[in-house]
Amino acid sequence: MFKYPFHKVAVTGIGVVSPVGTGRKEFFNSLAAGKSGIDFIEKFDVSDFPFKVAGEIKNFIREDYFEKKDSKNLPLYILYAVAAGKLALKDAGLDKAVYETNRIGIFGGNGAGGFDLAEKSVERQILKKTSKLSPYFIPHFLPNMAVGTMSIHLGIKGPVLTCASACAAGANAVGEAYLRIKYGEMDCCIAGGTEAVITPVFLSGLNSMKALSKNIDPKTASRPFDRERDGFVPAEGSAFLVLENMEKAIDRGKKPIAEITGYSVLSEGYHIAAPEPEGKGMASVMEAALLSSQLNPTEIDYINAHGTSTILNDKYETAAVKKVFGSHSYKLKVSSIKSMTGHLLGASGALEAAACALSLENQIIFPTVNLKNPDPECDLDYVPNKAIKENLNYVMSNSFGFGGVNTCLIFKKYS
Repeated sequence: MFKYPFHKVAVTGIGVVSPVGTGRKEFFNSLAAGKSGIDFIEKFDVSDFPFKVAGEIKNFIREDYFEKKDSKNLPLYILYAVAAGKLALKDAGLDKAVYETNRIGIFGGNGAGGFDLAEKSVERQILKKTSKLSPYFIPHFLPNMAVGTMSIHLGIKGPVLTCASACAAGANAVGEAYLRIKYGEMDCCIAGGTEAVITPVFLSGLNSMKALSKNIDPKTASRPFDRERDGFVPAEGSAFLVLENMEKAIDRGKKPIAEITGYSVLSEGYHIAAPEPEGKGMASVMEAALLSSQLNPTEIDYINAHGTSTILNDKYETAAVKKVFGSHSYKLKVSSIKSMTGHLLGASGALEAAACALSLENQIIFPTVNLKNPDPECDLDYVPNKAIKENLNYVMSNSFGFGGVNTCLIFKKYS
């Protein structure tokens, strides 16, 4: 019987465009300092809306990543993705020519594609009473156009695929790329997610689902695991990681940031938006990821939680951790960087994958800020308000999306 020659998979580059900073260094420094990127919404007038705050990208300079003519018609989710991809390749010190054309690809995730473009186009039709739309409308609206445009700007001609699994999309993209390299189908992949949906209609839709926080204080609005949490804070941005066959990365002289050792994706088959009671589905995907990594629960040192700051997610994710880890749950560190970045939806899992790799590289756990009044049902060590140094070998990252898709990644310290 043929046996696959499994390959180790290294994270060798990180590119981030986020509410707490652009680029690997600024992103890391902000998280380590417990700095929030959440502020009052500036993209549109929120005077008549019940939600007021979000994690918007500030001071994004297109000309740093594009020729002016190349970015003129691009929606934000594509702009952020191309920028993050370029930053990731630069961080990896990677010339794509190192690998054969069909052995390097791009895996991306997003939840809504060019929703901002669609919203503006409909508004234009109604106000101007015209049927005319830009010829770029359809190409830039489609969810796969982030990675499609990345392939053009980065000159990547291998597999280019998109995961559209809501808030798990970015993590799924990283996980699927990991599998392609692990099983020898690819040598390198740029994998991550992107999202830009700070718009009146999209946020109103989330508000109708009772998903958003009504807190009007930007600095305390996102407060995972806190008794006073009342919903998540939406955010935008992009994160892409360069994943490589570890042996080949080391051969070209690149020291890995971290290693990916496990990945699982499962569906709850329960509800389009609510998590399964007591976190049963969440527990199942964590157990499957541990099996994928061939790890015992006691070998995990830290969990980067999905931690959205919604009532049910935080309660059930805590219950799921206890189900999987038993008494070890109270020795684990658990934290949510969404307390600082907000919830980047389809890009969140990729951003948190980047955070996990940086945690392992620097042996630091980023905090859950705004945790002032712990919920009695959320009684684990959530690393409140201040980062800590910790001896980390294995880190788990959870991402859960609408539609019941649950995803888990496991990272290992490179040594």
